[in-house]
Amino acid sequence: MEYTDQMKHRIKRVEGQIRGILRMIEEEQDCKELVSQMNAARTALDRATGLVVGSNLEQCVRKQTKNAENDEQLIQEAVNLLVKSR
Repeated sequence: MEYTDQMKHRIKRVEGQIRGILRMIEEEQDCKELVSQMNAARTALDRATGLVVGSNLEQCVRKQTKNAENDEQLIQEAVNLLVKSR
């Protein structure tokens, strides 16, 4: 499964979880279950974000090795991307 397909799959999964959460709210289900499902959706979204960050970092490293860019700049870009993802 290629990167784009993985992202689509993960985002569709989160979308389904969010729909389930909305349905739970409408049905006035137990708040403990609601919070549990919200945490699951957040975790799934965090993992999708991790996939994007990891892929971007990999691309940066590949680009750097081809272009012999400054290692310090590459490291700073990677750190900035990781910080923004949280």
